[in-house]
Amino acid sequence: MARYHIETYGCTSNRGESRAIEQKLRDAGHRPVDGPEAADVAIMNSCTVVEKTERNMIRRAEELEAETADLIITGCMALAQGEEFESEGIDARVLHWDDVPTAVGNGECPTTTVGTEPVLDGVIGILPIARGCMSDCSYCITKHATGKIDSPPVEENVEKARALVHAGAKEIRVTGQDTGVYGWDEGERKLHVLLERICTEIDGEFRVRVGMANPKGLHGIREELGTVFAEHDELYNFIHAPVQSGSNDVLGDMRRQHQVSEFVETVETFDEYLDEWTLSTDFIVGFPTETDEDYEQTMELFREIRPEKVNVTRFSKRPNTDAAEMDGLGGTLKKERSKEMSELKYEIVGEAYDSMVGERRDVLVVEEGTNDSVKCRDGAYRQIIVQNASEHGLTVGEFTTVEITGHNTVYALAHPVHPVPASGGPGEDRRSRGA
Repeated sequence: MARYHIETYGCTSNRGESRAIEQKLRDAGHRPVDGPEAADVAIMNSCTVVEKTERNMIRRAEELEAETADLIITGCMALAQGEEFESEGIDARVLHWDDVPTAVGNGECPTTTVGTEPVLDGVIGILPIARGCMSDCSYCITKHATGKIDSPPVEENVEKARALVHAGAKEIRVTGQDTGVYGWDEGERKLHVLLERICTEIDGEFRVRVGMANPKGLHGIREELGTVFAEHDELYNFIHAPVQSGSNDVLGDMRRQHQVSEFVETVETFDEYLDEWTLSTDFIVGFPTETDEDYEQTMELFREIRPEKVNVTRFSKRPNTDAAEMDGLGGTLKKERSKEMSELKYEIVGEAYDSMVGERRDVLVVEEGTNDSVKCRDGAYRQIIVQNASEHGLTVGEFTTVEITGHNTVYALAHPVHPVPASGGPGEDRRSRGA
């Protein structure tokens, strides 16, 4: 797991965001260290109150960049003026608060839940459907902690989902180290069966988000999943499938099990079944065996599939993994590749959100934001922020319709459309994924 150092600047709200980030990092097995020099990744939660503050943020970011191998900048200045860090030549990943815990993961399986018991957090129900995975990635230490996949029966998970909805959950997040191989320990992948039963057997108005699933597991049931997603509005049209590299040679060295062609076929299947959906994926930059040609293949794949949510991670060695014994690439090369890939990421993501401006979307209000804002999700799980929520009478757990008025690259901005409809559902205004 990663060693992290986090620094927080600004108001109480920022301190609260940092606490939430740290909780998720510690739940995932990452650990804090004293100072950026000892860290695999440094996190700066920034402030942007006045010009002097901005100068201080730039200066501190420059210092952190020199002191650590990987720098993540989040917080108010990152979101409002993220381009300032790039213009100063600071090599960092500029991320929304919510994206920081995943970005620290170095491509490893998520371990955000201690066991397999559901948790209700506000109107968000966390439903861990299994523990462990079927992979043996050469760079991942999580496998040592979780072991092989252990899948409770479908009926048991349906009952847990029902209990969450009855307790007030409006969004159920199906989680696991690899949701795509749920049931594989019993000889049959059952994710599509579970999703079908959750959508058809549980009364109430709610949405379901499926958590990370490796491409190999998805590929074998891609047609079945496409059918279930197309038939049930309860499911967010969202898939997180970390491809990690566009080179089959590198994927082999990573022991990722899937081929690039299987990942592409899975994406094409969802394109076929769904008019609109969000593809989330991960790339590891600078794996020890990654050549210039391998990297170019990855960039070509990136341009081809145009995912709207991307986690770009510079490879970092983890103890007791096979990859830790490999000769690594130089830090400068990894930084250069990471920067180029991140620039492409923001270009693609920005285009996706920009194309939404002027559209109306049916959304679910899922969480309170900062400064009287709320975070909403549309049918494709895109994040939409509505400011001055109290003036509009918006509350968490409410379905409503909004009009997109702008965007901040990684999320859209919107105003409610009144009157609020009696019931919610995925938006009727649909676009194809990507461009």
